[in-house]
Amino acid sequence: MHPRFSSAFSDLPAALQQALQPLLDAPDFHGVLRPDELIQLQQVTGLEEDALALALLPLAACCAVAPLSRFNVGAIARGVSGHWYFGANMEFRGATMQQTVHAEQSAITHAWLRGETALAAITVNYTPCGHCRQFMNELNSGTAIRISLPGRDVNTLAHYLPDAFGPADLNITERLMTPVDHAFAPAGDALQQAAIRAASQSHAPYSFSYSGVALESHSGAIYSGRYAENAAFNPSLPPLQAALILMNMHHEPLETIRRAALAESAEGTLTQADATRATLAALGCRELTITLVSKTSV
Repeated sequence: MHPRFSSAFSDLPAALQQALQPLLDAPDFHGVLRPDELIQLQQVTGLEEDALALALLPLAACCAVAPLSRFNVGAIARGVSGHWYFGANMEFRGATMQQTVHAEQSAITHAWLRGETALAAITVNYTPCGHCRQFMNELNSGTAIRISLPGRDVNTLAHYLPDAFGPADLNITERLMTPVDHAFAPAGDALQQAAIRAASQSHAPYSFSYSGVALESHSGAIYSGRYAENAAFNPSLPPLQAALILMNMHHEPLETIRRAALAESAEGTLTQADATRATLAALGCRELTITLVSKTSV
């Protein structure tokens, strides 16, 4: 079991500990629970889905990176495939607060990067802020997504975000998590190609500034992230943060980035370059390759 989970694990009910132990001890546990594993957990504990997700929140919160607030928030995105994905808030010392990641964004993006195409519910240990409610309204689940909180009835996003403003108000039909392919041709080394593939799957229907980031850690692993744009603009999640979410879920310290690559559309109306470079520098990485791509690139 990764040490980050130890303290929360020891406080879980005995039956849940017994069922979870082999899952957390697996070397390939990176914050994802499969449908068969969840069925087993329910059978052993007698908990229904909402109760089980709430019981697991302390483990998700252990994934928080919160050097500024010291306030850990955990979230679990529950995919229509039956898979559950951990998420947690992330902060970066030396970067602006605008670069932080909220727990709901983390869990949702984690699911998206793992190939999940829609969410049924999200469980979080604190009421979603307005930023996160707006971020969730970009999803293809719309305001029908269920939100589960400790000590409260389960409600939909529509309950928490009445009279919502979203993509439809801007005549946008594309939704976050619906698979897309912008057909950018891979080029360069393995890291650059990973960034380009991420850009091809990014969500940017407002600015058309498709972008992706790939990070290489000191272990040699590569983590890719995609831009997730939002109808309200400010809750948009940069591609670097998406890659950092995945790196964090693989238990790699964020300060171990060896080099990074950013790929963005040559036809876009905005750039991620300056913000990406600044946040990477705060994490101790100054090697960034930037590639401009287009659908006609070779």
